[in-house]
Amino acid sequence: MRRAVVADAVVVGAGPNGLTAAVELARAGLSVQVYEAADTVGGGARTEELTLPGFRHDPCSAVHPFGIGSPAFKALPLARHGLEWLQPEVPMAHPFPDGTAAVLGRTVGETAASLGPRDAGTYRKLMAPYTGHWDAIAADFFRPPWAGIPRDPYRFLRFGLTGTPPAALLALRFRDAKARGMLAGLAGHAISRLGQPFTGAMAMMFALAAHERGWPVARGGSQSISDALAGYLTELGGEIRTGVTVRKLDELPPARAYVFDTSPTALARIAALGDAYRGYRYGPSVFKIDYALDGPVPWTAEAARRAGTVHIGPTYTEIGDALNRAVTGRPPHTPFLITSQPSVVDPARAPEGKHVFWAYGHVPHDWHGDATDAVERQIERFAPGFRDLVLARATTGPAGLAARNANYVGGDVACGAFAGLQAVLRPRLAAVPYATRRPGVFLCSSATPPGPGVHGMSGHNAARAVLRHLRATARR
Repeated sequence: MRRAVVADAVVVGAGPNGLTAAVELARAGLSVQVYEAADTVGGGARTEELTLPGFRHDPCSAVHPFGIGSPAFKALPLARHGLEWLQPEVPMAHPFPDGTAAVLGRTVGETAASLGPRDAGTYRKLMAPYTGHWDAIAADFFRPPWAGIPRDPYRFLRFGLTGTPPAALLALRFRDAKARGMLAGLAGHAISRLGQPFTGAMAMMFALAAHERGWPVARGGSQSISDALAGYLTELGGEIRTGVTVRKLDELPPARAYVFDTSPTALARIAALGDAYRGYRYGPSVFKIDYALDGPVPWTAEAARRAGTVHIGPTYTEIGDALNRAVTGRPPHTPFLITSQPSVVDPARAPEGKHVFWAYGHVPHDWHGDATDAVERQIERFAPGFRDLVLARATTGPAGLAARNANYVGGDVACGAFAGLQAVLRPRLAAVPYATRRPGVFLCSSATPPGPGVHGMSGHNAARAVLRHLRATARR
């Protein structure tokens, strides 16, 4: 005898994408239940005291240019549920050994001026067609690549022609080290070789986001994003059950649709999908250190002291080599670091006069080494005396990342390699990438378009696919 349906939709995983999918379904009038293995919601958007009491760290994502610029988040009343964005004076600084820095500023002009006279005009020309058009570009960039006519076809096509080639080709437009280094650092967020197609688009989107929406942090930490989504879902009548690990689909209550904010590997195991994602590849990992500091980071570059994010390379060649080593399975030597200092703009994240700070460098998939010394030697190059300020540190390598978040297979925080066609056709080539071969079962994690980041758009897109499926089945 068939069991009676107890919910319209069941969502497994309460990360930003799972929660966004649940919210979108609840807004459409569906009854929704969410199951989360951890004791709290959050996924890659959490905040915890990892080092010392009173120091609130973000174990994964901390800075959210795509969060504040997300079409999905913009449509939700998250501010009413406690989400407040805080903008640092400088979104991102990219220091050099001579004490100067390239600056990714809130305006194109500020950024161009920091690159020097030989590259200022080139940067202005690169960004000019897109400034003032974030809403349309984000709507087109964050949707599946084949999802109908773009909102702004002209800019979508022009952006694609410029950004589809690798960052290596885009860098050839610039003449000096500052512009090329900053571009390489922006592209490095893809955790891929700089010669990989679409890395140019990654760099351009991060730059445009800074000029149009900023690179903010959430007041109180990234947990505030997850809590706001959970609060709104509860207001809509959705249910959230934490501390529940789902191993098989039949452990869940009967529902009309099941939505998984998990890795493709986990979904295939839970839903008995066999080799549905056999060709899906996971990428390099990161080695992350969270610090409790006795004072602000003593950057030699003045702009870095005012920045929410600091990239440490410094040159295109050095960054490219660091990324190549991670992709090809070699241990880090001189890592490219992405660092975040949220207490610069949110002092309540640490006791008075103290600071929280994190840094990560790229390492091979499932690497088991210790990169602490390599990371700190790199920081000391641009902030002499940094080690003297360290009160405590929490180090997390690939195994620790995977243990903390099951979606980070082998420590891959992007839940899938940014390589080949998989850079845009995630998790497989399909008309509806969120659907699976099992009717009524969907994937909404960052393994689906548009990919990693705390923006909820994978969940938003998956929810739309679920609603189309339910409408179609209701007509039968």
